[in-house]
Amino acid sequence: MGDAKFDLHWIDYTIVLIYFVAIIGHGIYVSRKLDSGADSYFLAGRSLPWYLIGFSLFASNMSGSSFVGLMGGSYANGVVIFNYEWTAAFVLILFAIFILPSYLRAKISTVPEFLEERYDVRSRRAFSLFTILAILFIDTAGALYAGGLVISNVTGYLNLWTAVAVLALVAGIYTILGGLSAVVVTDTVQAILLIIGAGALFWIGLNEIGGWQELFVGIPEEKKHLILPASDDFLPWTGLWGVVLLGFYYWSINQFVVQRTLGAKDLREGQIGALFAGFLKLPNLFLMILPGLIALKLYPDLETPDLAFPTLAFELMPIGIRGLIMAALIAAIMSSLDSAMNSASTLVVKDFVQPIWDVNEARQVWLGRIVTGVVMVFGAIYAPSISSFESLFGYFQSSLSYVVPTIVVVYILGLFVPWLNGTGAFWAIVAGLVLGIPLFILKEVTSIWSNLGLPEIHYTVMSSIMMFIGIAIHFGLSAMTRQPEEEDTEALVWKRDEAKEIFTTLERPIWRDRTLWSALLVVCMTGVIIWFW
Repeated sequence: MGDAKFDLHWIDYTIVLIYFVAIIGHGIYVSRKLDSGADSYFLAGRSLPWYLIGFSLFASNMSGSSFVGLMGGSYANGVVIFNYEWTAAFVLILFAIFILPSYLRAKISTVPEFLEERYDVRSRRAFSLFTILAILFIDTAGALYAGGLVISNVTGYLNLWTAVAVLALVAGIYTILGGLSAVVVTDTVQAILLIIGAGALFWIGLNEIGGWQELFVGIPEEKKHLILPASDDFLPWTGLWGVVLLGFYYWSINQFVVQRTLGAKDLREGQIGALFAGFLKLPNLFLMILPGLIALKLYPDLETPDLAFPTLAFELMPIGIRGLIMAALIAAIMSSLDSAMNSASTLVVKDFVQPIWDVNEARQVWLGRIVTGVVMVFGAIYAPSISSFESLFGYFQSSLSYVVPTIVVVYILGLFVPWLNGTGAFWAIVAGLVLGIPLFILKEVTSIWSNLGLPEIHYTVMSSIMMFIGIAIHFGLSAMTRQPEEEDTEALVWKRDEAKEIFTTLERPIWRDRTLWSALLVVCMTGVIIWFW
């Protein structure tokens, strides 16, 4: 069925076309309203309310690659893939209460900028460079590939290359024009479209198989559980901490995602926005994971698991709804693309160009637009080569597992241990790159690791090993080079009093109490884990 095309009616094409025109129109509208300030372009003037932050966080994360990858992952491996979703909700609670206050106090524009404030400029540049490479090779290219895969399978008019090029062009246009303001509003519309489309897909699919009571009938036992034995080759329970580490990277130090909260109106709006995104992650069980099992029951012989989503959408959906689903998928891809391109341009301008040449704000915005265009072109050229990897989800997770744990260590420990210094931070990040990248190539890309007879360690467990290496280097070198006078890090480290105030004061109105929402999110999360244990 690899070459099979799905039928789209002219009504479906019209819906998709109207959607494309609307989001480009919105980009032009926002660009006219923008003042020339860099904060206005890169951080939406630091004026974002909680609901835009929450929807935008969700939409950027639920990119086309997540949409295709999660459903394909559950088709191949079952509900165990939901571990990536509930751990995200857990990390978002910790991010909102313990990490975001330090970021907003430091008034940073980029996450690497925090490293310079807390440690030194070497750490900032090392991490910024890594993030730009990750955005190019993982975020932008992955989203374009997922979109190109589905669009080229759905229409007879475009192949993978041309589908990727069209997507890159449209997302590029409105991101170049409108900056973060255009991105978050477009993301909010896309998130709502996505939830409606995926919800309709689940409902129709459930009816097709005979209702809820039939969902798990005939499904292999191991595909029904969240927690799998240590010997499992997809996600053993021993790798769950590795998944949390990836979550910390993704939700609390990844410019691509955190940029929304840096643009918050104030701390409270940023925190409620992050918690709201945590709530939006839990229904993904019904929107992304269980539809994969429905596809497995209806179409057990798909050529590749990544075709589970397009097959369900275009075999089951009536005319018109197919166009909505197609628009929702394009929306999902756009929202991760726009975020990736906007954050790459912010990093290049704020971390490399501005500190060296001290350019004015109008020139910063102009340079940001050029970088967005370059990222767009690079992603479109590189994206089709991802097809050589076995699965999209595996490509994302394994490539990050080797490099990000040491970076997470540097950030999180820096927030809680005031005496850690720049030397420890810089070399811990470098160690992650120097050790992590060759390890990834030896073990995941080539078969050299297994040919040498080395033990088979799952990449999520490797993530924990890299974390301990990072802790040892950071503490060791910081202790060896410790200065008698304390560095001025008062505003940048976590304050016990601030967290205590959040936990012990009842906020008014009560429906905006951060502690209450955090507790409710923990209860919902725990309920889902117990249900599928």
